[in-house]
Amino acid sequence: MPLTAYIDAFSGISGDMLVGALADSGADQAAITDAIASLEINATVSFERVKRGGISATKFHVAAEETKKHRHLSHIEKLIAGANLAEPARRNAIAIFRRLGEAEAAVHGTSIEKVHFHEVGAADSIADIVGTAVALDLLEVESVVCSAINVGSGTVKTEHGILPVPAPATARLLTGAPVYARGPVMELATPTGAAVAATLAERFGTMSPMKVLHVGYGAGDRDFPDHANVLRIMIGEATAADEALSVCVIEANIDDLNPQVLAYASERLMEFGALDVSLENIVMKKGRPGSLMRVVCKPEHREALVQVIFAETSTLGLRIHAAERRVQSRSFEQVETPYGTVRIKVSSEGSYAPEYEDCRVLAEKTGIALKHIIAEANFAWLKRSR
Repeated sequence: MPLTAYIDAFSGISGDMLVGALADSGADQAAITDAIASLEINATVSFERVKRGGISATKFHVAAEETKKHRHLSHIEKLIAGANLAEPARRNAIAIFRRLGEAEAAVHGTSIEKVHFHEVGAADSIADIVGTAVALDLLEVESVVCSAINVGSGTVKTEHGILPVPAPATARLLTGAPVYARGPVMELATPTGAAVAATLAERFGTMSPMKVLHVGYGAGDRDFPDHANVLRIMIGEATAADEALSVCVIEANIDDLNPQVLAYASERLMEFGALDVSLENIVMKKGRPGSLMRVVCKPEHREALVQVIFAETSTLGLRIHAAERRVQSRSFEQVETPYGTVRIKVSSEGSYAPEYEDCRVLAEKTGIALKHIIAEANFAWLKRSR
């Protein structure tokens, strides 16, 4: 069964913490070491059992004699292509570096081919990214979900001088992702860690419903007095349990807009990633009839959807609040009707419904009334499921 890794970044995220947490989850340390050695970057890696805030964790160390601090993407891709890596790990490592290169290029106003990778081009960052990609492959992880990320606060010293936290490349990489600042005044999310999350996470938010098989902790460099400086990774199999997602609900009261425009705006919102859009008739101040537009979305899509609402409707203000969305797991089955094939959506509790678009297409194609197509699909499913 496919495995999912949930990255719990309550104390930030960095490349060494990721490798440490994955090794702590059971990834073969010798295999990670051998893979990094095949890169020929003159780096030696090791794993150490440490404690952070009373929690036992794995610390990933990289020791290297850096001979070329600045590297271009083409050079790094060549190193990865020539290393002894499984194809999924190779593909993911290159994708992470390309994502990082795009962010660096945007920050410095240059092309991805010309960007220098500075600190993240150093051997330790190459080892972190390749080590993460190899460990995920060793654990047979097929999907990654990441929590909201604690980025830290204050400033960080870089090759370009003192910069605010999160550093420019990190901020660029985490655009659209839920972030917050809590704890010590320092950088908690590094460009390397942000690049892994931005590239591999299929979504950010709450943990997917899963049967947990492995839990690992990767240690950061420092031991904080107020919380454990670790990155936690939980790996498990998806279950049929209801899915719980952290969502945003965006609402607007509108009383001066053509209903046709409201309908168009609803369609645009769905195109931009809304999970649900509804319109409700309401009575506003002074007895005026109006519409309540309610949009449910993932946190990372919030700002884009806010802009769509402002652009496509006449509202001057919005209400936004956090909520949790519960969704039953579902699957699609196919049934044959006298008029063609129809998909049936089936929930984990046994509820079912013919897919509307399939029925509509058959109704248009055959000239049979839509209600009859739906009835035939329901009959075919009941007959099959008994």
